[in-house]
Amino acid sequence: MNYISLFSAGGVGCFGFKQAGFDGVATSELIERRLNVQKANNKLKYAEGYILGDITQEDVKKQLFESIDLFKKKENISDIDVIIFTPPCQGMSVANHKKNDGTIDKNSLVVEALELVKQIKPKFFVAENVRAFMNTKCIDHNQEKKIKEAFVDWLSEDYLYEDEIINFKDYGANSSRTRTLVIGVRKDLKNMVHPLDLFPSKEKETNLRDVIGHLPKLEKMGDIYSEDIYHNFKAYREDMRCWISDIKEGESAFDNEDITKRPHRIIDGEIVPNVKKNSSKYTRQYWDKVGPCVHTRNDIMASQNTVHPEDDRVFSIRELMLMMNIPNDFKWVESDEEYLNNLTFEEKEKFLKDNEINIRQCIGEAIPTIIIQKIANNIKDVLINGKKTKKTSGQLRFM
Repeated sequence: MNYISLFSAGGVGCFGFKQAGFDGVATSELIERRLNVQKANNKLKYAEGYILGDITQEDVKKQLFESIDLFKKKENISDIDVIIFTPPCQGMSVANHKKNDGTIDKNSLVVEALELVKQIKPKFFVAENVRAFMNTKCIDHNQEKKIKEAFVDWLSEDYLYEDEIINFKDYGANSSRTRTLVIGVRKDLKNMVHPLDLFPSKEKETNLRDVIGHLPKLEKMGDIYSEDIYHNFKAYREDMRCWISDIKEGESAFDNEDITKRPHRIIDGEIVPNVKKNSSKYTRQYWDKVGPCVHTRNDIMASQNTVHPEDDRVFSIRELMLMMNIPNDFKWVESDEEYLNNLTFEEKEKFLKDNEINIRQCIGEAIPTIIIQKIANNIKDVLINGKKTKKTSGQLRFM
């Protein structure tokens, strides 16, 4: 069993394929520090498959196809089983306040992925992105169209596929995350399985207390739990602490009656209130509700839903990992955690200074690992056992 991962960042989501026993054929990523996270987790069977660079460039595509050919030759196989692609969503997300006209071009990375699926023809494909994914505009070879139209144009001839908007919290994830999932089955396999059979199964949602409540409190600014380098109190300006110290669960620092305790700047000796662009800034989360959606800027209180339910801080890396169902054996660097936990406090501080932002960004951009693991196990069932479809032909989108 094998898979290819495109736009895979740190490889958090597609680690689920590794958990399910799939061999990584190739993985592409634009930023080297994120690709290094994948290397630390030995995602691929052969080192040639780590593709660093812009997948829209011909030389990078050439590396990708050469690594695929090498894998097929060494493993004596003719087919790729799965391609998973999660193109950057900055141009699609409603949470992005900095959109501009260039976002349509960014969304066109989706077309690059669709072309690759068309060329490689894996047995299955999996795509994930924000809620608005399929209705967002892109540029397909100088033609503006919706992404769902690009799917039809590139893949409907060869694939049956289904797209669903789901909240991952209902499917085993430990935090709220509403996303579009698209799963496709090559048409020669349509009598074996329907795409809907490959979607993750539902589970009862979990609250934040059950997910992270067992971790030790962190009350001192800059604190690092001695037994876990990734459970840390990320420091911020000390004068900002009073902004959140008195707020209760569900309250925002903007709710403080005292103007000096509301988010502000001091300009020429005068208090200038910060602008409240959304309701979740500086907002303390609830213990007994599902964990909030983890965003890329999870390192600051001014981002969305980042404040711990009790401590005066943003969620620690370990808490974010648990909220995103990232397994304990996932590595952020080559060194194992036992080694990192035995460093001196000063060495731990330096390690976090060098690596924390990259780790947090990788987490915020990821798919909860359990979601892809479930999909991978469903595909594994088909590949090994020849699972038959439970759906009727009348439910197929394309025939």
